[in-house]
Order: sequence, then C-alpha cells, then structure tokens
Amino acid sequence: MRKIYLVPNFVTTANMFCGFYSLIASIHGDFIGAAWAIIAAAIFDMLDGRIARLAKATSLFGVEYDSLSDLISFGVAPGILLYQWALEPFGRLGWLAAFLFVVCGALRLARFNVNSASLPKGFFQGLPIPMGAGMVATFIIFSQTVSWGSAHQFVVLLLTFGLASLMVSTIKFPSFKELNWRSRASFGYLLIGVLSMVLVAVKPEVTLFLLLSAYVVFGLAWNVICYIRGVPVVQQKSPTQSGAGAGDKS
Repeated sequence: MRKIYLVPNFVTTANMFCGFYSLIASIHGDFIGAAWAIIAAAIFDMLDGRIARLAKATSLFGVEYDSLSDLISFGVAPGILLYQWALEPFGRLGWLAAFLFVVCGALRLARFNVNSASLPKGFFQGLPIPMGAGMVATFIIFSQTVSWGSAHQFVVLLLTFGLASLMVSTIKFPSFKELNWRSRASFGYLLIGVLSMVLVAVKPEVTLFLLLSAYVVFGLAWNVICYIRGVPVVQQKSPTQSGAGAGDKS
C-alpha cells in the first residue's frame, strides 16, 4: 500500500469536517454558520497542499482524498446552502439549479485532475470550485448587511447559474500557485497586504465578498481584453513539462 501521510490528510479531513458541518447548519436553518463553515473549509483547503509540499509528504492518495473532500465542502455544502436559503421557493427549478452547481463543481474537479499536467500552474481553466463556494458563502454573509427583500431569491438564482457556468467554462483565471513567498518584494506589496488584512478585519462580512467579486471580475475582464486584442490569454503547456503536484487546488 502506498504511504499515507498523517498531517496533510488530517488537514484535508478538517476541510471535510467543515463542509459536513455546513450541511448540518443549513438543514437547521443556521445559514450564516453554514457560510462561515465553508470559508473555514477553504482555509484548510489552502493549507493542506502547502503543508504536504513543505513536508515532502505529497501522495496520490492525498490528491484523491483532497478532491473528494472538495466536492463535499465546495460542491454539496454550498448547493444545499443555496437551496435551503433562497432556492426552495422556486420548486423544481430551485433544486435543479442547486444540483447544477454541484454537478458543475464535480465536473470542474474531474477536468482539473485529468488536465492538470498539460495546463500552466499560473492559471486556472474555469473558476476554481473553492472560489465558487467562497462566492456563495460570502454573498450570504454580505446579504445580512443589505435589505434585499424577496428580490434576493432571484439574485441567488442568477448567481447559481452564473457560478456553475464559470466553473465548467474555459475562461482563464489567475492562480497564485507559482508565487515565491520567500522572494524579496517592495515595501508597496507589503503595505497592500497589511491594508487588505485591516479591511477584512474591520468589516469581514463586506470585504470578503468584495475581494472575491473583484477576483472574478478581474478574470473576466482580462479574458475580454485579450480576446479583443487577439492575443492568447495563456500559452498551453506540453504534457512533458512539470505537472501539477499533489495537493494542488482546482
């Protein structure tokens, strides 16, 4: 049997636990708690791959386990949360929209696992499933600060279809996998990072949603500009080049 490394897979299990707790919270009507649980799962999701690489504890088991965990935390959990929070009044259309989010997330994970060796690590093909789930969670938290009335249900329906479509699209979104966190940077980058942390700390229920929305809008605008200029968004990488490492996120 191949090696199973304890620490990174324990972090992946924590990711799955948060996703499962989100499901329970959604069933009991605690939508804010369910949304924060998805955000917590995303934090563990960012950590497990990095811990595995730093500890040189990557494995094929970890990659597969991570994908299964992501499907629960970022596919099923936000799908149920969307349905329980806003889509149930739409009847059949509502649960089909929630299911579409789940299945598009599953397709996104499967495509990433198959194509990761031939795609550059600096970009994602389609919106990553953790980002889609994060948009759902932060939007629900953000909605507590806005008086939507019954209009939020139609907004959520459109958001569900939009995020599902982006996950299975071929639109390129920037990735931060290849950033060298040990490299030297100017004082300006450090200042931007500190200011971002302060803004999130002051008003997280608003700032988190705005940051994720900015990421999605930037990715879409960047693709549109490249299309208008007639230049490729990113060059395709040959399969012989280095593939995605264990624990890379989709």
